[in-house]
Amino acid sequence: MNPLSIPLSILDLAPIVEGSVAAQALRNSLDLAQHAEAWGYHRYWLAEHHNMDGVACSATAVLVGHVAGGTRRIRVGSGGVMLPNHAPLVVAEQFGTLATLYPGRIDLGLGRAPGTDQLTARALRRTLSSQDEDGFPQDVLELQSYLADATPGQAVRAIPGVGTRVPIWILGSSLYGAQLAAYLGLPYAFASHFAPEQLDQALAVYRASYRPSADWPKPHAMVGVNVIAADDDAEAVRLFTSLQQRFLGMQRGQRGPLPRPIDPAAMATLWNEREKAGVQRMLAATAVGSPASVREQLGAILERTQADELIVAGAVHDHAARLRSYELLADLAGLSPPPA
Repeated sequence: MNPLSIPLSILDLAPIVEGSVAAQALRNSLDLAQHAEAWGYHRYWLAEHHNMDGVACSATAVLVGHVAGGTRRIRVGSGGVMLPNHAPLVVAEQFGTLATLYPGRIDLGLGRAPGTDQLTARALRRTLSSQDEDGFPQDVLELQSYLADATPGQAVRAIPGVGTRVPIWILGSSLYGAQLAAYLGLPYAFASHFAPEQLDQALAVYRASYRPSADWPKPHAMVGVNVIAADDDAEAVRLFTSLQQRFLGMQRGQRGPLPRPIDPAAMATLWNEREKAGVQRMLAATAVGSPASVREQLGAILERTQADELIVAGAVHDHAARLRSYELLADLAGLSPPPA
């Protein structure tokens, strides 16, 4: 039995690579989404980040619309919208409009973190009270109400939005999101592609405390992983050095374009043992290598997590190599495009 016989999806941060610009990053995102649809990936999600030189995914709803408009069948959504940055009604109108334009294809993943630094968060919100993130559960419920069927006497409606019932996911990297998703009876996506330390505990909490809902009678967990596949192990390891350098920058509080890959042996000259250990912890949910190696590594992750879906991030400097990585993954998973 194929250990990857579950839906596979893609998480895209629209990476701006060293030597390139945001416009090319956005073109690459649409190109990857079109290929992903042809290869049979289930979802194509776009993240929300702000004030970061290395990613072009700040206007998430705009980018979701761009990708949905350039594809025909693949589900497109947010992985996720950082709800503390937005009024729930605005998000409902944005995604209600998307669901009206592209019915049956839009997902709305919601996160509790700001997706940026505190100064930028203040610029996004104008105010930064201690209640912004603490009010996340209430904001989710308010957003749900705008996307649900209209109720008698409802004073404020999202138009478009009301009645679209856009599927809502809770995203998280800690126990908080797991508990909220379980309480609300919503699907849960864990951001283990960069923060894997509480993955096992969060999934256990989510499944053990899950309260069935009308749309989701049983828990549904999606696990984020990094995958870099190439025709042989050595090339994949070389490509992986771009992601290692980016996460080394995160350890040092430095942001910037996705670096070019280097000789893997040269990584020893860039980091000290503490930094190396930190990067390895952050990238623990990662599969790198030839198709056979990636299959074995992902099989181990699936056996451990019993995930219902995997969502794959693949930060590769060269766009052709990035496409090849996702193509190899689709082949080894036996994906096939959905019917027209």
